[in-house]
Amino acid sequence: MTPAIQQKVNGADAILKVLIKEGVETVFGYPGGAVLPLYDAIMKYHHKVHHVLVRHEQGAVHAAQGYSRATGKVGVCIVTSGPGATNIITGIADAMMDSTPLVCVIGQVVAPLLGTDAFQEADVIGLTMPITKWNYQITSADEIPEAMAKAFYIARSGRPGPVVLDVSKTAQIQEFDFHYERCNKIRSYVPVQNLRVDKIKEAADLINSANKPYLLFGNGVIISGAEKELQQFVEKTGIPAAWTLLGLSAMDTDHPLNVGMLGMHGNYGPNIKTNECDVLIAVGMRFDDRVTGDVKTYAPQAKVIHIEVDPAEIDKIIKADVAILGDAKKALQKLIEFVKPNKHDEWVNEFKECYKIEHKKVIKKDIYPTKKELTMGEVVRLVAEKVNGDAIAVTDVGQQQMIASRYFKFKQSRSFISSGGLGTMGFGVPAAMGAKLGQPNRQVIAFVGDGGFQMTLQELGTISQYQIGVKIVILNNNYLGMVRQWQQLFFDKRYSFTHLQNPDFIKLAEAYSINARKVTKREDLAGAISEMIDHQGPYLLEVVVEKEDNVFPMVPAGASVSKIILEP
Repeated sequence: MTPAIQQKVNGADAILKVLIKEGVETVFGYPGGAVLPLYDAIMKYHHKVHHVLVRHEQGAVHAAQGYSRATGKVGVCIVTSGPGATNIITGIADAMMDSTPLVCVIGQVVAPLLGTDAFQEADVIGLTMPITKWNYQITSADEIPEAMAKAFYIARSGRPGPVVLDVSKTAQIQEFDFHYERCNKIRSYVPVQNLRVDKIKEAADLINSANKPYLLFGNGVIISGAEKELQQFVEKTGIPAAWTLLGLSAMDTDHPLNVGMLGMHGNYGPNIKTNECDVLIAVGMRFDDRVTGDVKTYAPQAKVIHIEVDPAEIDKIIKADVAILGDAKKALQKLIEFVKPNKHDEWVNEFKECYKIEHKKVIKKDIYPTKKELTMGEVVRLVAEKVNGDAIAVTDVGQQQMIASRYFKFKQSRSFISSGGLGTMGFGVPAAMGAKLGQPNRQVIAFVGDGGFQMTLQELGTISQYQIGVKIVILNNNYLGMVRQWQQLFFDKRYSFTHLQNPDFIKLAEAYSINARKVTKREDLAGAISEMIDHQGPYLLEVVVEKEDNVFPMVPAGASVSKIILEP
C-alpha cells in the first residue's frame, strides 16, 4: 500500500476530505450549534460535495435512504446534537430494518461538557445502539479518519445498515496530521461467510427432485446485485418466483416466471401456493411476519432452502432444512452450476389460474372500476402506463403503498423504494427527493396518502429550493386509510380518530412555487397524469379517491396464508 501523505487540518475539514475519498457526492442535512465547524468546512468543499438543506432532520435521513436505495451507494446525512439527533432516530431505525447503508454524522457538545446535561446534549450512543450496525463517539480529531473508514466499511458490507458517528465540537475544531486509508477488514467482523459447497449441492439435490419448487426473493437480491443470477436460475429450473415488498423490481414484473407479491396484501396465488409447494427456496428475505402470517401453518409440507447473508436470520422464524450462508449473488452463481434444466409448466399454470380468479374478483375492480368514485388502483395503473413502467416508484406507508406495489410495473432493479420493516409514515416525499437526486435522469414518482404526506410536507420547501423534479401523487381519501380499513373490517366500522380534515394541498404546493392540480372526476385523470409526467420540474397531483376503497386480497394478521381474503 502506498504511504499516505499527511497534512495538517482540523477535524471538520477531515470529515469532508473523507467523504470525498469515499466517493460521496451528495449529503443531506440541517445545521446547528454543535455542528457549525463542520458546516463551515462544507463551504470550502461544496464544489465536490453537494449539500442539500432539508426542512427537518427526519427529511435528511429519509432522503439519504432514498438516495442509497436508488443508487446502491452509502447515504449520508449530517445533523446537530440533541433534538437534531433525536429527529433522525426514526430514519435510522427504518434503515436498520430495511438494510439500508447510511453514515449519519451527528454533532455533539464539546468534550469537557459530555455527560453534564449541557444545552442540546443527548446520549446519542445510548439512543442509537439498538438501531445501528455500529456507533461511535469521536472526542478527538485524530480519531476521525479511522472511525469514518470503519463507518463506511461497516455500513456497506455484508448485510448493510446504518452507522452513527457522534462527533464532539472539540474534535471538529482540533487540528491534527491527517492521513486516510480506506478500511477493508476489521478483526472479528466477518460480513460474509464463505460458501459451503456441500450445502449448495444439498440444495441442488432437493431442487432437482422437486415436483413443485417455489422461490421467494427479497431485498437481499437487490443489495447483492444478484438480479441477473436470479433470472438465470429461474429460467434454467423453470421455478415460479414471488417477491417480498422490498424485493419488488429485482425481476421484470412481466417475466413469465414472476408470479407476483407475497404477504398480507400480496397476490392470491403466491400466498396460497406457499402451503402447496414441496421445496421452498428463500433468497435474500427474512420471513417477515407480513409474509408468513401464522408461522405454525406456514409451508409445513415443504423442505426449506434459505440463502441469507446474515446468520441471525437463519432459523429465526422459519426453520431451514438447508441453510446457505453467504452473498446471494455468489450463492446463486454456484447453485446454477448444480441444478438441472427443467420445466414445471403445470405447476406454473396453477399460479396463472389463481391470477385469473384474483383478476376477476379484485384486480379488474381496482384498476378498471365501474363505480363513479375514482380508485387508487386506476390512478396507479394510468401512471404506470404513462411511463411504460420505466420509473422509480417511491411510496409512503399505507393503502397507497400496497396499491402501488401491486399495480405499478417495473423493468429494472432499484425502481421501488418504500419503508418495509418499520412502516414509517412520512417516508415517501423525502425518500423521493433523495432518489431523484441520486438518479436525476430517471422519472421519480411518489405515491403518498393524505395522512403520510402531512408528516413531512415541509420538504416541499427543499424540493422547491433545489428544483428536484419529483412527481408527487396524493391519493386523498380524507382518512388514515389503512387504519380505517382495519377499523371497518375488525372493529365494526368504529372509525376512531382516522378521519382527516385536510388543508388545500394545491394552495400548499403553490405556496412553494410547485405546479399542482386536483382531480375529482375520471374524465380529467388521464390528462392530468400526462400533464404531470410531461412537466419539467416538480409537480403535485392530488386525486380524490373513494373514501372506503379497501386493499384486497388480505391475509388477516396472525392468520395462515391459506386464509387469504379476496373480498370483504
